[in-house]
Amino acid sequence: MNTIKFDNKTTRVVAHRGLSGLERENTASAFVAAGNRNYYGIETDIYRTSDARFVVNHDGRADRVGGVRVDMETTPWELLREIVLYDTDGTKDRYDLRLPSLENYITICKKYEKHCILELKSVFTDEETAAFIELIRGYDYLDGVTFISFHYENLLKVRALLPEQSCQFLTGEVSDEMIARLKADRLDIDVHHAGLTPERIQAMHAAGLTINCWTVDDPARGEELAAWGVDQITSNILEGKNTV
Repeated sequence: MNTIKFDNKTTRVVAHRGLSGLERENTASAFVAAGNRNYYGIETDIYRTSDARFVVNHDGRADRVGGVRVDMETTPWELLREIVLYDTDGTKDRYDLRLPSLENYITICKKYEKHCILELKSVFTDEETAAFIELIRGYDYLDGVTFISFHYENLLKVRALLPEQSCQFLTGEVSDEMIARLKADRLDIDVHHAGLTPERIQAMHAAGLTINCWTVDDPARGEELAAWGVDQITSNILEGKNTV
């Protein structure tokens, strides 16, 4: 298992939007960069397209990453795939930097044996949920996927079709009521790291929850969270002497 160790505490580290600290976020290049390092998993985001495909993108549009004013959900895949994205230095000279499809992402994660942390950005219908599940099933990689979303209903739709699938609810903070609801629905949590305390972590673990947290790039903060007992840390880049 690929891990990063913090003072003898083993915490799984997830590359946020791929290794976005080095490569343009949510591109094949970022995924491959993470694949070639000791990250446990690779996180990314998907939207539906107008022609029922699934495109990798965080914002739901391409202006920030590609300088093109298009909306993911109202544009067909054939047009989206032609957009050349900015490199991290702001240039557009790398024609390999494109919006990936869900298929691209799964293929790369499977090749490098990385766990997929797949954020569901659109509010997906039952039919769309079944479609992306079947797509991943076709790659024989459902066991390598954790679904995450800020939309609770997305996770319930996944849970209805895959009763044992790993799912994490994305949230900025956590309450006793939320812990109880997640336990009842058999969902785990992906919480902003600022919302965590040792007491909250203890309460979530007592309820049987796996705890992921985002987005941590400071090694000292990573050490603290690992010492508190978080299971996963999502980071743009969290590397150094303790990478193993």
